[in-house]
Amino acid sequence: MLKYCVRCVMPHTKPDLHFDDEGVCSACRSFEKRTDIDWDVRRAELVTILDRYRSKDGSSWDCIVPVSGGKDSTYQVVRMLQLGMNPLCVTATTCDLSDIGRKNIENIKSLGVDYIEFSPNKKVRAKLNRIGLTQVGDISWPEHVGIFTIPVKAAVQFGVPLIVWGENSQNEYGGPAAASENNVLNRRWLEEFGGLLGMRVSDLVGMEGIERRHLVPYTYPSDDELKQAGVTGIFLGYYIPWDGYSNALIAQASGFSTLSTTIEGSIVNYENLDNHQTGIHDYFKFLKFGFGRATDIACLHLRRGRITRQDAMEMVARHDGKFPWAYLGKPLEQILEPLDLSVEEFVKICDRFTNKKIFKVNARNELIKDRHGNLTKINYDNNE
Repeated sequence: MLKYCVRCVMPHTKPDLHFDDEGVCSACRSFEKRTDIDWDVRRAELVTILDRYRSKDGSSWDCIVPVSGGKDSTYQVVRMLQLGMNPLCVTATTCDLSDIGRKNIENIKSLGVDYIEFSPNKKVRAKLNRIGLTQVGDISWPEHVGIFTIPVKAAVQFGVPLIVWGENSQNEYGGPAAASENNVLNRRWLEEFGGLLGMRVSDLVGMEGIERRHLVPYTYPSDDELKQAGVTGIFLGYYIPWDGYSNALIAQASGFSTLSTTIEGSIVNYENLDNHQTGIHDYFKFLKFGFGRATDIACLHLRRGRITRQDAMEMVARHDGKFPWAYLGKPLEQILEPLDLSVEEFVKICDRFTNKKIFKVNARNELIKDRHGNLTKINYDNNE
C-alpha cells in the first residue's frame, strides 16, 4: 500500500523523500523552514556574490545562465538583468523541440542577452533516448545530463566562472539534509542528483555503435579543468524565494508564451512546453513510483496554500499517469519514430518498468488497464 504525506499528496515511493514520525514528508518540512529564513539577508548575499564575479572591465560576460526557454529560465534571465548582470545564456537543445519551445527560446534572445544554443548530434541523441528508455526507463536521460554538462563546458571554454542555476531540486522537492542546504553545484552533486540514474556516460561506449567521440557533449569537465577555470555555481532559489507560479507570471509579462489548455498529464499550462518526449518521461515516473507531473505541481500549490489537500487529491486522480498517447499535440507514434520503436514495443517497455506492487493486477498478476491503456493505483490516499 502506498503511504502519502499527511500534508501534501506525495507518496513515500519518491526517491530521496523521507517521512517523519508525524507522517510529514521532508519536502513539506523543507518548505516549512522558509519562514525562518531572512530573505533580505539572502538577497544581500546574492548581490555580494554577483559583484564578486562581475567583469570589472567589461571584457567578458558576468555569468552564465543555463536556459531552456521555459518559465523558470526566462525568470532567471529577467532577474539577472534586473541586478545589472551581463549574462551569457546557454541552451542545450532539447530532444524533440516543440514549436512553442522554439518561440520561447527566441523570446529569451529578445530580452537583450548574448545567447548560445548547442545542438548535439541528432542521430546519436536518438540512440541515447532509446538506450535511456530501454535501460533505465528514462527517455530524457541525455537531455538531463546535457543541461548540466553543456553550460559547465561553456563556462570552462569562455572563462566565465559563475553559473547561475535556478532551484536546487533537493531543496524544493525534498532530499538528504546535506543536499537540501547545498547552494553550490559541484561534480558530486551532478553524479548524485543530476539525472544519471546509475548509468554513467562511459557505460554507453559500445552500445548501438556509440563511440567515445560521440559523447563529448555529455561528458562533464574534469576536476582539473573546473579548478583551473574556477567554475562555481549558485542556485537562485537559495537566495530568492522560488515559486514556479510566480515565475510563470513574471516570465509571461516578459513575453513568455503558454498554451491555451492544460498540458497532457499536468494540471497547468505554463511548464514543460518545449519537449514532445516529456509526456513519456513523466509517465515512466508514474509507472516506477506511482506519481507524475500532476502530483508534483499539486504539491507545490498545496504547500503555498493555493489549494486544499482534497483539491490536490482530486486533481491527481483526474490527471496523473494517463497513458501518453500524445504530448503537446504530437502523436505517440511520431514521438517514437526517431527511436525506431513502435507503440507495441513501447507498451512492452512500459510494462517491464511498472512497479506491480503499487498498481492493480488480476488473478494472474497481470496489470489491469482500461480501454485507453491507463493503470489504476492500489490506493490514492492513506484512508483507502
